[in-house]
Amino acid sequence: MNRDEMLQQLQQTTEWDIVIIGGGATGLGAAVDATTRGYKTLLIEAYDFGKGTSSRSTKLVHGGVRYLAQGNIKLVMEALRERGYLLKNAPHITSASPFIVPAYSWFDKFFYGVGLKVYDIMAGKLSLGKTRLLNKKETLQQLPGVSDKNLKGGILYYDGQFDDARLAIDLAVTAAKHGGAILNYCKVNALVKENGKIKAVILEDTINKKVYKVNAQIVINATGVFTDDIMQMDEPENDMLVSPSQGIHLVVDRKFFPGTNALMIPKTDDGRVLFAVPWHDKVVLGTTDTPVDNISFEPRPLEEEIEFVLHHANRYLAQHIQRSDVRSAYAGLRPLVKQKGAKNTALISRDHTIIVSKANLVTITGGKWTTYRKMAEDVVNNAAFAAKLSKKSCVTKQLPIGDTKKALSKNGDTFLHSAFTYTEADIIHFAKHEMAVTVEDVLSRRTRILLLDAKAATEAAPFVAKILAEVMNKDAQWINEQVNAFTELANNYKL
Repeated sequence: MNRDEMLQQLQQTTEWDIVIIGGGATGLGAAVDATTRGYKTLLIEAYDFGKGTSSRSTKLVHGGVRYLAQGNIKLVMEALRERGYLLKNAPHITSASPFIVPAYSWFDKFFYGVGLKVYDIMAGKLSLGKTRLLNKKETLQQLPGVSDKNLKGGILYYDGQFDDARLAIDLAVTAAKHGGAILNYCKVNALVKENGKIKAVILEDTINKKVYKVNAQIVINATGVFTDDIMQMDEPENDMLVSPSQGIHLVVDRKFFPGTNALMIPKTDDGRVLFAVPWHDKVVLGTTDTPVDNISFEPRPLEEEIEFVLHHANRYLAQHIQRSDVRSAYAGLRPLVKQKGAKNTALISRDHTIIVSKANLVTITGGKWTTYRKMAEDVVNNAAFAAKLSKKSCVTKQLPIGDTKKALSKNGDTFLHSAFTYTEADIIHFAKHEMAVTVEDVLSRRTRILLLDAKAATEAAPFVAKILAEVMNKDAQWINEQVNAFTELANNYKL
């Protein structure tokens, strides 16, 4: 997957069947779906693949225990089914993981025990492991970092875990492998209509500063929390569709939560679920659900959110976590679909919504990472129907994602940072074959160092910039600009 080759493909194609705006989970999933059906597909992303919400999740592939408690059986069943497909299709970046709910009352042990048994039964043949009740001694053995005060036992169940940004990159690679043109740092400036229907898109390559007009039979808007911006390019009078909600995560060392099992706290003060999840030799704590008015590609954790996560985590962990113990803090925005009467974003459904405008702009928003494949199937079905494309069946239920046999090279003799095993060879690979263009692309999404340890990422930035400059023929000024920009960015991940 090479950016210059993709630009060449863009210039050589006179018309696309489908143009997809947005390179997050939904857009990339749609690109894989469309290309593997045989549609001529172009995906454009204004920044980098997974730059927004799609790289800032809790790293779980799950049916959603909370949605079961809310009575949303349809969403849970769909998510459990999709969880099974994803774990089979991308075994190199997903895994089944044991979770434990500590119970501090006999009622909670019974209540959550029954609920999680039902959750397991609903997964059917795609179950990842049998749910079972634990006594106090077993719970402390399985969760050595949990507080034992008033502990009555726990419930062990299984769910999925993954690396979200790596899945995004692998989806891009998969779409490209099947003939799609996939471009990052390429933004939409305008939609062009003929006889009231969208027939072309004006694009700007923000790296080379070139503008292109690309013809399309249909355009899909998969821009997440920026959905309304594209919809209003089509219909300026449109009401806002998305109700953004912010969720933050704090990353700490494993010493605060030793062991291999994840912790699930089924009910926080605001009715959310809180997790402590082992991930890349750290622990991810989260999340929150805070309505926000202003959206950006770099949302920042609010003070009240930081205190909320620390407060709830310290209720359940034996070793107290201070602010100074947090290695990285990151925030993501959920593109929830507005619902009348919903006063709390935690209560808004995570189902996805598809809207086809009078001009044939096909918009998809809502949903979650776990159901990205089904969302993609649904939106491509709608797009093909709206554009009267030849009918072709979806093939992604059993489609391998990425290169499951290929591991990144670790043969380089120079490491990015003493705390991580990535090497010079990896940076070269990211630039040449995964369209990494900036230091941030490498340290935030091709690797996850920024989210795991913001200080270490800052220290690694000059080395990464130097290697990228050699590959991309950039000068010393570019290196300095990249290091300064990344340092400023990384400061937002530090408390």
